[in-house]
Amino acid sequence: MTRGRGEDHAAGALDAFQAALRGTGFAGTVGLWVGTPQGEALATLNGDRVFPAASTIKVPLLVMALQAAQRGDLRLEDRVALQAADRVPGAGVLHELGAGLALSWQDVLTLMIIVSDNTATNLTIGQLGVDAVNRWLGAHGLNGTRLVGKLQLPPDQRNEAQRRGERNATTATDQARLLRLLLAGDLLDPPHTALALSILERQQYRDLIGRGVPADPDGEPLYRVASKSGELTGVHHDVGVIFTPRPLVVVLLSEGGQDPREHPENRDVTAVAAALWPLLADLGRVPAADRAGGHLTAR
Repeated sequence: MTRGRGEDHAAGALDAFQAALRGTGFAGTVGLWVGTPQGEALATLNGDRVFPAASTIKVPLLVMALQAAQRGDLRLEDRVALQAADRVPGAGVLHELGAGLALSWQDVLTLMIIVSDNTATNLTIGQLGVDAVNRWLGAHGLNGTRLVGKLQLPPDQRNEAQRRGERNATTATDQARLLRLLLAGDLLDPPHTALALSILERQQYRDLIGRGVPADPDGEPLYRVASKSGELTGVHHDVGVIFTPRPLVVVLLSEGGQDPREHPENRDVTAVAAALWPLLADLGRVPAADRAGGHLTAR
């Protein structure tokens, strides 16, 4: 069976991405799914390989919490008081703030995404329940994604699976499916879909999908990006939607990186981002004049 011209073009774009990645000397492994919101896969690589989820696990948590709000089980305007015991290290700001702070649930969900706040994430997990989250993932066909437990807990508070060294997990195929369902309005009603995308658009870590997006003379990105990053040592992810002339669902997972720094100029991050933008520009039908890219939103 022969391939159509569009298939040949997409295959050539993927080949160019892989060649560019090799050319940077990137030593890790990449999982990739790039396609249309309607479900047409344009470029895929290791789509079903299981990766540590890192903070991409926060995307299904956001959607599930907004479903609870839509049902009336969670009032986004209700306040939750931050307790000293709630604070955990890592990404975010709440662990730097004093106990007793009263946050709305919408504030909690926003912080969980836009600054990847681990304390906010654990508040959300506590509200939803680990087992309930995993049932939800399975019910929505996200069978390679699993929540093991809360994030960054001290050893004496970890559950049995965490003590065995198990980590939250996901796949590129699962993340792409979740984003397509969200965009299609199959998970949330229009107001809550709009809220989810608005929160994802305000993510402040734009080192991968958003890194190459060109800017106008005032420094504003030419194309909107709604995404969620994830990072552990050697692990660098970004999952989301880029609203290029042909909008794209983009999932980029990677592990095995050699640069341990948490920094926008991490060598693995810059290598993957440099290979990714030409692929997105090509498949997203970005005009030639805008393909140079180079926009970077600072952390």
